[in-house]
Amino acid sequence: MNRYAVFLRAVNVSGKNPVPMAPLRAELEAAGCRGVKTYLQSGNLILDRSQADEGRLARLVMERIHARFGLEIQALALHGKELTRLRLANPLWPKKGGDGKTFHATIPFSPVDAERFRSLELPARKGERVVLERGILYLHCPDGYGDSKLTNAYFEKALGIVATTRNWNTLCALCDLLDA
Repeated sequence: MNRYAVFLRAVNVSGKNPVPMAPLRAELEAAGCRGVKTYLQSGNLILDRSQADEGRLARLVMERIHARFGLEIQALALHGKELTRLRLANPLWPKKGGDGKTFHATIPFSPVDAERFRSLELPARKGERVVLERGILYLHCPDGYGDSKLTNAYFEKALGIVATTRNWNTLCALCDLLDA
């Protein structure tokens, strides 16, 4: 069995795209996934699946969501080792730790053009930082993500990508679920 993290894009946000997690877990178990766990109501899953790659697993999740809930939801699957690598690769995370609510990772569903990223005139507020490292956009928003202009929507439009953003506490919790 392989362990995966699956991120659903834009579910249960302000009453839009409602996907209840308990029925979703049951749906994925029925599809052959094992040990399906969800974290929060915002589309974070950990599961085991044999003979699957990330692309096939993401398609399976999207198909099951469409069949059960009638929604077109995009999903991104990462092998558990890749999620751990993502966590360890954050160049903005302070060596002595930090406030996980102020750090985020924007995870693209397709590769980011590094030159295009470097050419952006980022609408960063004072103290905000963003770096592209190994295909992930790592953000630090010391005054909070809610007031930042470095949003998922901004990067999708500016870089011509589809992505999903998670705060650092969520990513760490998912890594802990992977290890449990």
